[in-house]
Amino acid sequence: MILRKSEKKDLERILELNEESVHFLSPMTMEKLEHLSGQSEMISVIEVDGIVEAFSLTIREGKDYDSVNYMWFSEQYNHFLYIDRVVVSVKMHGKGLGRMLYQALFEHAKQIEVPYITAEIDINPPNPGSLMFHKKFGFKEVGKQSILDGKKVVSLQVVEI
Repeated sequence: MILRKSEKKDLERILELNEESVHFLSPMTMEKLEHLSGQSEMISVIEVDGIVEAFSLTIREGKDYDSVNYMWFSEQYNHFLYIDRVVVSVKMHGKGLGRMLYQALFEHAKQIEVPYITAEIDINPPNPGSLMFHKKFGFKEVGKQSILDGKKVVSLQVVEI
């Protein structure tokens, strides 16, 4: 497994992975991904046998991003690192790739001296695996919000670095 910074050549695969887990994420087009790439603090990927099998996309405060969850955190915190999405291919679930990505995120947050890492987790429809995963990293709920015209409710969570 190789953890590295994403490159332009990875964008198509990132879109494929996003689509594979779109029921937990917002849909993504190449145009949106390219915009987010320009706004992101870091996009990391994990390669397994030469194939990107996981990625994370994080954004700092003060960026041009219209996500209602990002905007909520922007209103609450002056400095933060927002986890927009972390995706692991279905066939690689349970193999530690998500943990690797989060460990890299925490290290990066310490290096850039950001006091908070923020994330949202679906609670309706429920995503108990994600809730447990985030709890292990110390995330705590600081709010909830209904999104997508009431089709989803998310738990807004923060961990202090």
